[in-house]
Amino acid sequence: MHRALSRLKVEDLTTANDAMKRCLRLAALAATTDVPVVLLGETGTGKTLLAHAIHNSSERADRAFVAFNASAMSDTLIESQLFGHERGAFTGAQQTVKGKFELANQGTLFLDEIADMSPLAQVKILRVLEYGEFERLGSEQMLHADARIICATNCSLLERVRQGKFRADLYHRLNGLTLLIPPLRERMEELPALIAAELKASAASEGKSINAIHPEAMDKLLSYPWPGNLRELNHTVRTMTLFCEGRVVLPEHVVFPPDLKSTTSAPPEEPLSAPLPSGKLDGVRDLSMAGAVSRHVQFVYDQAGRNQRRTARMLGISRATLARHLKNVAQK
Repeated sequence: MHRALSRLKVEDLTTANDAMKRCLRLAALAATTDVPVVLLGETGTGKTLLAHAIHNSSERADRAFVAFNASAMSDTLIESQLFGHERGAFTGAQQTVKGKFELANQGTLFLDEIADMSPLAQVKILRVLEYGEFERLGSEQMLHADARIICATNCSLLERVRQGKFRADLYHRLNGLTLLIPPLRERMEELPALIAAELKASAASEGKSINAIHPEAMDKLLSYPWPGNLRELNHTVRTMTLFCEGRVVLPEHVVFPPDLKSTTSAPPEEPLSAPLPSGKLDGVRDLSMAGAVSRHVQFVYDQAGRNQRRTARMLGISRATLARHLKNVAQK
């Protein structure tokens, strides 16, 4: 767990947005009780961060915060993860393992993407919430756990109940207090402060002395809709920090990912591949994907001051893979 999250409290979170202020007031109230909390918000809005803050502000702060992602798991794996298993309970179970509920005893259990949990897992969790007891997989011994529950979802649990995809009784057990986290596009007044804070942290992490953002670069950042919310903002700022070799972030250092929701074949406004010197394809003979990859590798290599270690980190590849790409570039 990130050290900052282990210390973060609700009172440390500030905002200039009215909707977010209300959310934080409710979070502070939730921290004073053991009522179950549902954090509702789009992907990347900071649900995990807020869950940590609520736990750290509660009387359970000195106990464990245990996180579990409830989506895309088989029923057997979910049972094993949540309730633990005994040695020999299934093929590959070499030893007895404690589950999330047991590990979170007297602390907080954070169930992420709760809306995607399977029907069987919903039944199992409901039993724990109703009676405070469960069995490890492969055991008949009843165990007890007192874990405060915080859930996160990017869709309405009530709507899932109406669709028949989520148990109504479990919904009522979990829905003690729902906190709606507004998306970043609805609190754009916070952008300058958020960008400045993330840039300061990213520059310090990279050992850089970046102290300004060019007005045109800031215009690009402020006019972007941020569909990925805070997660996308943090990634974008970290990337532009890596690209920036001076003290000022320039417009070309600000690169956004393609629009995943777009149904057209048109390229994104800001391409992820290396821009051509003229900004056009005139005179470029190799229009293959391999050629685009080669141009992108060369571009990032140049932006990184021809430092192979930094380039590999920026591209998310190994040094050996980078060396192979650079060799291909040199041969063309």
